[in-house]
Amino acid sequence: MDLRKRVARWKRDGRKTAVVPTMGALHEGHLSLVDCALQHADRVVATIFLNPTQFAEGEDLDTYPGSLDTDLAMLRKRKAHLAFVPAVSEMYPAAFSTSVSVKGPAAARLEDRFRPHFFTGVATVVTKLLNQAQCDYAIFGEKDYQQLMTVTQMAQDLDIPTRIIGAETIRETDGLAMSSRNAYLSQEERDLAPRIHETLRQAADSLRDGQAVPGIQRRARASLRKAGFKVDYVEARNAVTLAKPENPAAEPLRLLAAAWLGQTRLIDNIAV
Repeated sequence: MDLRKRVARWKRDGRKTAVVPTMGALHEGHLSLVDCALQHADRVVATIFLNPTQFAEGEDLDTYPGSLDTDLAMLRKRKAHLAFVPAVSEMYPAAFSTSVSVKGPAAARLEDRFRPHFFTGVATVVTKLLNQAQCDYAIFGEKDYQQLMTVTQMAQDLDIPTRIIGAETIRETDGLAMSSRNAYLSQEERDLAPRIHETLRQAADSLRDGQAVPGIQRRARASLRKAGFKVDYVEARNAVTLAKPENPAAEPLRLLAAAWLGQTRLIDNIAV
C-alpha cells in the first residue's frame, strides 16, 4: 500500500496525521520532531530521503553519515507509525523535469548566498513529500530556520493544505545545536563548537539592550573568527520575512549564524 493510500485510510478513520521529513542520520533532534508530531496527530509518518538536488558538487552527499537500520530502530522506539524511504529513482525518475523556484525567505542572502542551489532542491523535494503524504501537519526543526520559513511561505503560496509546524532546536548540554554533521567534528573542534551558540546569546543580549545591529553583527563575527571559526554570516533578521530589520526595537528578530570549523559547516539561530 503506497504512502498516500495509507494516510488516506487513517484520515477516513478520523485520525489526524503528520509527516516528519528527514534525510536520515537521525539523532535526538530528529526524534524530538516525531515527539512534536505525536502531540498534534494520531498517526505519524517519518520520511528518510537523502535528497541529491539540495547538494552541490563537492558537498557531502556521498559521505553523509547515517545507517538506515539504526534510523528505523530509533523511529520504532519513538513510536512513529510509518517510515517512508523512497529510492532516488522513485523521487526523480528518468523523465523528471520540474523544480520549485522560491524567493521571499529563500532569497534572504543567508544560506542562499553560500548555497545558491539549496532551496530549489529543498522546495522541490518537500513539495513532492507533502503531496505524496497529504498529511494534516508537517514538522520541521527551527535549527534550519531559513528552511522552515521558506517551506512555510511555499505551502502558503501554493495552497498546500498541510499545516507547517516549527519545533524548537534540541541542543547538547553545552549548547551546541544537534546536527548529523556534528559527527564530522574532531574532539578539538567539538570542544570549540558551542561558541556559536554562546556568541548568539551574547549578541541577543546586546540587541535587547538596544545596541545598534551593525555593531553587534560585526563584533559577533570577529569573536567567532578569533576563536578559530571561518564565518559565513552572523545576521539579525526579521523573524518572519528574514529581511534586514528596519526598526529592530519594534520587530520580532532572529539571530542566525553559519561558520566553519575545519571541514564542518555549522549553522545555528536563536530568537531575540
